[in-house]
Amino acid sequence: MAENLQTTRPTEEGWTTVIRPKTGWFDIDLNELWRYRDLITMFVKRNFTVLYKQTILGPAWIILNPLITTIIFNVVFGGMANMPTDGVPGFLFYMAGNTVWTFFANCVNNTANTFVTNSQVFGKVYFPRLTMPISQVLTSLINFGIQAVMYLIFWGYFFATGSGITFTLWALAIPFVMLEVMLLGLGVGIIVSSLTTKYRDLAIAVGFGVQLWMYASPVVYPLSMLDNSPRLKVLVQLNPMTSPIEIFRMATLGTGTVTVFGIVYSLIFTAAALVLGVVLFSRIEKTFMDTV
Repeated sequence: MAENLQTTRPTEEGWTTVIRPKTGWFDIDLNELWRYRDLITMFVKRNFTVLYKQTILGPAWIILNPLITTIIFNVVFGGMANMPTDGVPGFLFYMAGNTVWTFFANCVNNTANTFVTNSQVFGKVYFPRLTMPISQVLTSLINFGIQAVMYLIFWGYFFATGSGITFTLWALAIPFVMLEVMLLGLGVGIIVSSLTTKYRDLAIAVGFGVQLWMYASPVVYPLSMLDNSPRLKVLVQLNPMTSPIEIFRMATLGTGTVTVFGIVYSLIFTAAALVLGVVLFSRIEKTFMDTV
């Protein structure tokens, strides 16, 4: 049974903390999560150690993965398929979309197996279970920061060569957009993580599903390319990741399709996914040890 820690005044027996069972659907103690911030930091460090331990290039893969993917996109979709890039250098166009998408995909993939991969730890010691997925999205945020620096280096080169790119006032919205992407990835990830406790094959399907989701997002094509297909454009706009990608491109390249509907819809979807994910996570952790 899942439990909460409730700090109280010292009693005659000397107790300062009481562990009580969770009862509500949305029984999340944010103060408790804050008290365990050191544990979250430790998990973030552990994530990096486990991921790059015994690798030849180590953390260099943080840069190499999106760089190689961008080069492939540029050759296949830009060179062979000749897809438009709204008049900006194809390399930067694909790198912008890929940088945002990689951040989201890592948040989802890394949190999708929270219960399954940490079942032994959950059964031995008490701590707020949400610290695990939160540490994963923070790890993904650090990776995004490193990839964003790489993107800015290439952006500076193309700007210096007179490619016509420019920052816009939308750049002020980038921190909020990245926060939304992180929360959306956390919400979707913990929904999948909760469902995998009962349907283990979802853990296998999540990687494939995220890959398909990418092609439903304007990562390798601009939203303006769908102007002649109104129905298809509406379907793509119903993708909550469309707006963050388009805003990032508008902010750093001066091109993109940003609408009020897209922004509001993406925010509502993110909030709904996060609330549903936290509710499911809270309910599943109560009975998880009885199902493993």
